Amino acid sequence: MAPESALTVSVLSRPPAVSWGIRNQSTAAAVVVVACALLAGGILLLVLLQNALTVATDGVLRSKTTDVAAVLSSGDVAEAGQSIASAEGQGLLIQIVDGAGRVVQASDPELMKIPMGSLRPDPGENAAKEVSALAGVTGDADGEFYLMATGALSGTNQYVVLAARSIQVQADTVRTVALFLLLATPALLLIVAMAVRFLVGRSLRQVETIRAQVSDIDAGHLADRVDVPPTRDELAALAMTMNAMLGRIETADTRQRQFVSHASHELRSPLTTLRTGLEVSAQDPTHRTWLDMAPLLAAETRRMGYLVEDLLTLSKAEDSGLQILRADVDLDDVLAAELQRLRTTTGREVLSRVEPVRVSGDTRRFSQILRNVLDNADRHATHTVRATLTSADGTATLWVDNDGLPVPEAEREHIFERFIRLDESRSRDTGGSGLGLAIARSLLAAHGGTITAGEASDGFCRFEIQLPLLESL
Repeated sequence: MAPESALTVSVLSRPPAVSWGIRNQSTAAAVVVVACALLAGGILLLVLLQNALTVATDGVLRSKTTDVAAVLSSGDVAEAGQSIASAEGQGLLIQIVDGAGRVVQASDPELMKIPMGSLRPDPGENAAKEVSALAGVTGDADGEFYLMATGALSGTNQYVVLAARSIQVQADTVRTVALFLLLATPALLLIVAMAVRFLVGRSLRQVETIRAQVSDIDAGHLADRVDVPPTRDELAALAMTMNAMLGRIETADTRQRQFVSHASHELRSPLTTLRTGLEVSAQDPTHRTWLDMAPLLAAETRRMGYLVEDLLTLSKAEDSGLQILRADVDLDDVLAAELQRLRTTTGREVLSRVEPVRVSGDTRRFSQILRNVLDNADRHATHTVRATLTSADGTATLWVDNDGLPVPEAEREHIFERFIRLDESRSRDTGGSGLGLAIARSLLAAHGGTITAGEASDGFCRFEIQLPLLESL
């Protein structure tokens, strides 16, 4: 290999450089997701907390002003003033304001000067708002307040009951919670980042182990396997899948080597015959030897052509590269033609029972399938070859029987492999190349059919072909 080619292979086999990597990407993604979740959750928490505190204060003030307004409606102002005397102990500031805007009653003498707010709802109505300060309120009663106003009617006089309560504690509570969330979020994000980085790194160490082991497996070590961790998780599944893939590669490599070996062995005999015949003929100046050997050399050439064509067909079928020209096919007509051919070329008795059957597929390929199976039956038969074609339950069934010995049960799948001859004592001239049944199975699979070996009820050797009928497709 040229230095440039070696350099290219080295560069292609080197793992690509990464700037972030799965570990950093996972950590960053986890931090971003948790940060967004904390932000959304914190905002929702603060809103709900603020709303809960406001609703609680609103309920207390609304209940108190409604009670005072009820007293005003049923009595006089003095009696209403007595009902608000205990409000100061509850942290409530209450005023009763008449229609002229004067404070007529209050829960605290200091509140008798001016109204705390400008809310003036109609009798029976309520109004509320948050204020940063109350008019006329001094001393410790400062900060944010929640003001509630309820209109009342006592006789012909209209009054407004004003009630206020400091919400500074609630506001401080919300701010404290917000500050805690603000300070705790970075610490929580740091913990999440460290945990994710550790866990992902721990997982990736096993992935790196698998990668390193796989990278050491080459054509000379296809039997090696990666270690399966005892974790029973996705990493263990990955290792088992990798081992299964290596097993398939090893099987394919073994089959390929066997294929090349068998093909070379099959081609060696006709090539040797051709080379020897040509050399001998070239040394005979009379050309008599060439005339004598020409039929033999032509037969060997045809044999090589058939073998190469079979190898090409089998290779295409196994690589899904075989072109199937689908059309409506009368399988009984194809079978009848092949049976007629067999009757003219064999000295054995050929029996048949054929029903009309229509399937979908390639007529030429069906003919090739039937020829391979019938020729195989003819080679193994002692006196009789028998073919039976029937259909039932959407399936066409063809039985090709011969009165030779049935295929041993242990060999009934092995017989469909390439270059398989159960009787190794037969010559390749009489025993075939060992590709016919393998080609038949591959072509049938391409048509959605199957072929199996078995034994008929009368002891005949049987090959059973099944195909879907045309109307069942």
